[in-house]
Amino acid sequence: METTVFILKIIYGAFFCFAGIMHFIKPRIFNGFIPKGFPKLMVNYVVGVLEFGLGFSLFLDNYCKLGAIGIIILLFGLLFIHIWDYTKPKPAIGSKNLAFIRIPFQFVLMYGAYLIYLNS
Repeated sequence: METTVFILKIIYGAFFCFAGIMHFIKPRIFNGFIPKGFPKLMVNYVVGVLEFGLGFSLFLDNYCKLGAIGIIILLFGLLFIHIWDYTKPKPAIGSKNLAFIRIPFQFVLMYGAYLIYLNS
C-alpha cells in the first residue's frame, strides 16, 4: 500500500498542479463551468491557486494530510458544478456522455485523495 500511496501522491500532485496552472494559462477553457453572474477571471484564478496549492502540498510530508483533505473538499464542491454542467443543454466541454462520466469520476478522485489522507 505504501508504494500505491506514493504513486497516488505523485499523480494527484502533478494533476492538480497542472490543472491549477491551466487556470492561469487558458482560463477560457473553464469559463463554461462557471455560472453566469460570477466573475469568471477571479473564479478561475482562485480555483487555480487552490488546485495548485493543494496539489503541491501532496509533495510535502508535513502538509500532505491537509492537502488530501483539501482536495476532497474541493472535489466535493466541484461535484455540484459537474452536475449542473450535465443538466445544461450543451455541456462546457465535450458531449453529454462525457459530462455524465465526470460526475462519478469525482467520487473516484475523492477516494484516491482519501487513501492518501489515511496512509500519509
